[in-house]
Amino acid sequence: MFLPRSIKHCRACGGDARYQTPADDNRDRATCTVCATIHYENPVNVVGTLPVWEDRVLLCRRNIEPRRGLWTLPAGFMELGESTAEGAVRETVEEAGANIELQELFTLLNVVRVGQVHLFYRARLLDTEFAPGPETIEAGLFAEADIPWEEIAFRTTKKTLEHFFADRRAGHFGTHVGDIV
Repeated sequence: MFLPRSIKHCRACGGDARYQTPADDNRDRATCTVCATIHYENPVNVVGTLPVWEDRVLLCRRNIEPRRGLWTLPAGFMELGESTAEGAVRETVEEAGANIELQELFTLLNVVRVGQVHLFYRARLLDTEFAPGPETIEAGLFAEADIPWEEIAFRTTKKTLEHFFADRRAGHFGTHVGDIV
């Protein structure tokens, strides 16, 4: 899969960047034409949680694009200086205002076409009081039969929910790794 080249200028000196293959590499990299700094482009991590209260999961209705008005799990971009777990908790607090106990990593889903890796942790809700932040229209608990499947914002959310309900029916939870094509 070829992603569009996005680096036009050097972050070190501001010079023009040109894509070329460095002598000791095997692919084109954005290389500064002035100071020769090589800029690597790597996937972005999206981190979040699958918060559960009894037989229901917490979903958030998005108040931002992309996919405004649709439902998702609390998640967002990982920040520098935090672990994936710390980022998942932060995003859950920011988007849902939920109090959680973080559990194990549940899904790791590669979304190669947009250069992202989505990591969702299972989480136990400590109460049912939510205080959604500005990125969320509303947050609510849904039993499997009540999930608005046709209004789920992202395939990674849908896949994570499908794995969760299948694992719950089977009586044990695993870690699921896959690709969203």
